[in-house]
Amino acid sequence: MLTRSHTGCWTCKRRRRRCDNGRPACQNCRERRVDCEGYEVRLKWGAGIASRGRFTGADKPIQDSVPPRQKGRQRDLGRKEKEKENRARDPGQYIETMMRFRVDLSTDGSQLEARRTEAENAIFDEFMNDGINTLHSTTARDSMLHPRLPQLCQESNALYPICIAFQLALSSTVTPQFCEYFDTALRTFRSELACSTTLSDATLTSGLLLCSIGLMHGLPWTMHLEGMHRILQSDGLDNANRPSPSFFRLHLLEVMGVMDLHCSAVGRQSPHIGIWRRYCQLATPRHGVEPVSGLPRTLLDIFAGIGIETTEQTFWDWPGEPGSFLQCYLWEAHRLAGILTLRRDKAHVPLPESMSAWRQPAKCPADTAVLVARILASIDALRLASNERPLEDTYIRNAIILPVFVAGLEIDVLCQKPEWQQMIRTSLRTSHQCEILLSLLEEIWQRADPSLSVHDLARQRGIEMGLL
Repeated sequence: MLTRSHTGCWTCKRRRRRCDNGRPACQNCRERRVDCEGYEVRLKWGAGIASRGRFTGADKPIQDSVPPRQKGRQRDLGRKEKEKENRARDPGQYIETMMRFRVDLSTDGSQLEARRTEAENAIFDEFMNDGINTLHSTTARDSMLHPRLPQLCQESNALYPICIAFQLALSSTVTPQFCEYFDTALRTFRSELACSTTLSDATLTSGLLLCSIGLMHGLPWTMHLEGMHRILQSDGLDNANRPSPSFFRLHLLEVMGVMDLHCSAVGRQSPHIGIWRRYCQLATPRHGVEPVSGLPRTLLDIFAGIGIETTEQTFWDWPGEPGSFLQCYLWEAHRLAGILTLRRDKAHVPLPESMSAWRQPAKCPADTAVLVARILASIDALRLASNERPLEDTYIRNAIILPVFVAGLEIDVLCQKPEWQQMIRTSLRTSHQCEILLSLLEEIWQRADPSLSVHDLARQRGIEMGLL
């Protein structure tokens, strides 16, 4: 019969299980893959004269001043009833309270490393060697995150479990192990964010990786962008006299800006913020390629203007930038996808009627069917060239999701071209994220309703997808 442990770790004591007193973690905790709470002495401070016994917390040890203490089973049932009342009264506050108790933010880096298991370290190493490459659409040498990540994991309690959850998220199926680590990562990040008055690079990196997990699996993620932006604003992000941020900080802001772009999300649940135009367009050099999206910053400037000032002619007039043949194929597909996005988007600000006809920008002369054909032709050329030269721009095909998906939304064109549908299926069978996006397109093609909004369809399914 199992008995309560009096000499074991605090986790086994709480569960009333025998403990082998293993260090740094006992065998029970290792087998259950939970954090071992250790063996340190815990002090309990009383609020009054007595700190032990039935008079705990009393101002004076008088019999009548302290109600009789319930014992055993009756006391446990009382606690459960109180928890039910708290949940019914304010579910959100109850969840936040429980998260604060379950996450210990005072643990230093050495204690964290001691509590990490060999299995976790193996998954983290796999992320550092392979999984991190899926975050970029350029070569690995352009990564600013890889050399900094181990130190950032020491500065943020949430970052290490988020990296593990991200690596597990790359699987084609959602496993129970991923759900466990994602739940831990989400709770830890929310608690860390709630305690932050200034957003450190480590916490900001944690949030962006958490958003990346969400946009891959259709889990809510734009709310994290909104929360991080709110803290950055309170820390003086909008202050024109603030000190110039570091290059890595600018890189993180650019990643936020790309994730926040008008066309980066399907079924978006939080409003568009405009991070790229407000904080990146003027603060970073207007040349070169942004490594996560794989797009030139000058082209991202145009995408960031959708809904404000960008027109079809703006995309059509973009002169391009020097790059490899593979990059030119990718950039051409995105430029044409931007034109299709403008044609389908009814939310962009119309031009004033009083504007003279000669000042109004001309519409792109190409027909929609021609644009779709050119997008798919560019993607097919990119695929063939990548197969012929596998060592050139190894990760550039990470960036094809947006133009392929945008082309697939043109129902009138795709329903008449089954071979183009098949080409899109072939392009979007590379990950769990692509499979979800393809399922949205399949339903749109099947229903053949031009008025059907893909964003409404995604919200009906309860998913918030990303196109990165």
